[in-house]
Amino acid sequence: MKVCCIILARGGSKGLKNKNILDVCGKPLLAYTIEASLSSKNIDRTIVSTDSKKIAEVAERYGAEVPFLRPSLLSNDSATSEVALQHALIWLEDNEQYYPDIIVYLQPTDLFRTIDMIENCVDELIADSNLDSVFVGHVTHKNFWKIDSYGKFQPLNDENYSHLPRQEKPMILREDTGLALATRSKVIHGGSRIGKNVKILPYESETNFVDIHSQFDLDLTKVLIKDFKKSPNKEI
Repeated sequence: MKVCCIILARGGSKGLKNKNILDVCGKPLLAYTIEASLSSKNIDRTIVSTDSKKIAEVAERYGAEVPFLRPSLLSNDSATSEVALQHALIWLEDNEQYYPDIIVYLQPTDLFRTIDMIENCVDELIADSNLDSVFVGHVTHKNFWKIDSYGKFQPLNDENYSHLPRQEKPMILREDTGLALATRSKVIHGGSRIGKNVKILPYESETNFVDIHSQFDLDLTKVLIKDFKKSPNKEI
């Protein structure tokens, strides 16, 4: 199967200006995610979708392809990841006659993944033709609540188990597609990032709270790398 990684890295980030190319311990932020894709044995192509020439130059310097610049209409604050992925896939099909079977989605702001996470997602999707998408999910045993349509608070956890000790509670999984998601091209064509029939690969980590969108997040990431010796693409 043809497996293509598409990394979305627009230039107009508001919370942290130019975050995708800011220095993180000697490399641009984006470089870590490009390296993760290039290190995966089952990814054929690594493509960065961006509207920024600066980001495109950085992406190419670290080994990614940037065959197009994303239209500004698909790069503003209201543009969704789903629309940007769909644009990239259609562009590749129309302009290069390249038809990948599987799209891997990795988010540059999530650094603390392992290469195994990516490869396991792709392998599981290839192995089971009934699956639409496979992604990693962070395991939590805390109790969660939501507000229903009537304004009432309702538990998300099974009430029969919420009183149990942490070790005995059934786990709840937080979707972490930014770390690793493999999904079929037909799902992207349908305007979604995740299909209906999914498999989630659970993981636990000391660094799973890091998703870089502010100066604090960036500073914290540098501390984890420098002082705690956590290595992106190797340590979670």
